[in-house]
Amino acid sequence: MTIHREGFKMLSIVGVALILINVLLWNFFGNTLGTMIFLWVSVFFFLFLVSFFRIPRYILDQLDDQLILAPAEGRIVVIEEVEEPEYFKDKRIQVSIFMSPANVHVNRNPISGTVKYTKYHPGDYLVAWHPKSSTENERFTSVIECSDAEILVRQIAGKLARKISNYLDEGEQVQQGGELGFIKLGSRVDIFLPLNAKVKVKLEERVKGGKTVIAELVKMKK
Repeated sequence: MTIHREGFKMLSIVGVALILINVLLWNFFGNTLGTMIFLWVSVFFFLFLVSFFRIPRYILDQLDDQLILAPAEGRIVVIEEVEEPEYFKDKRIQVSIFMSPANVHVNRNPISGTVKYTKYHPGDYLVAWHPKSSTENERFTSVIECSDAEILVRQIAGKLARKISNYLDEGEQVQQGGELGFIKLGSRVDIFLPLNAKVKVKLEERVKGGKTVIAELVKMKK
């Protein structure tokens, strides 16, 4: 396990601040119950942040053009047919993954292919499970095209998450399982699939980013 680069700055600032505060408390109040409680709270809080920015060792078993992998770790909260208004402007299958603060927050490419579209949208900070969060919250939309389909991934900020990082550029060739981005402090990721895709997950199922198969594409006849 390693620490994601998104966490280096925050961990450095928080770590230094906690050390300074604890030194000051110790100098002014000595070895009291209050200073010891604050010390242990500081340790647990810092370890929580370290856990939040963790990157477990990741190995993609094998690339598969027909399988769509989960773009995030978390819990499936939506599987439904919807109108996608931003890019496709037609009906798609939406699968949404809620990421709690305890989940790994690296987002991964669900398929290999060419990045056709990326766009950042400022917005509100409704709770991530709110039905309107997909269209009204701060979000970043990416579309990756493979040989048989275009897949849209939308990173959505939640009530706590106030920073979305996206690493894709239009025209770039990306590999399935590679890093797509990062969302700080829990949020939600939506993925929009063709209507003929065979969904392989169920509501409330827990999935792992870059590992769990979300759906299977129907191979186009040549």
